[in-house]
Amino acid sequence: MSDGYSFTAVRQGSAMLFNHHESGGEMWTGEGPREIRRYVEFGHTFIGNPAVHVSLGLIDSIASSNLRTDISAADVTKDGFTILFRTWGDSRLARIRADWLAIGPGYDPAIWALD
Repeated sequence: MSDGYSFTAVRQGSAMLFNHHESGGEMWTGEGPREIRRYVEFGHTFIGNPAVHVSLGLIDSIASSNLRTDISAADVTKDGFTILFRTWGDSRLARIRADWLAIGPGYDPAIWALD
């Protein structure tokens, strides 16, 4: 923004995407293409869409099959985004945790506070 009051805001967090070993879920028992989507709300709104970086914070897999993972941020808005996790083939994944970092335009509510 050009008002001189905007600044760069940073939000970060973690999200356990699944624990399929205990529940017998598809990431642990299935084969072929599989996908998990998890919506994350920032909590404090950015004033524009931020850049979002997503990484794997925890991978728990079986050693007897190939480890195939693809993780990304999708549908990013000023309010939140969707973590998109994919695997395929014979990969058997017990648990995945995603860590994320969002950087974008923010504002300081104190500047706009009325006395």
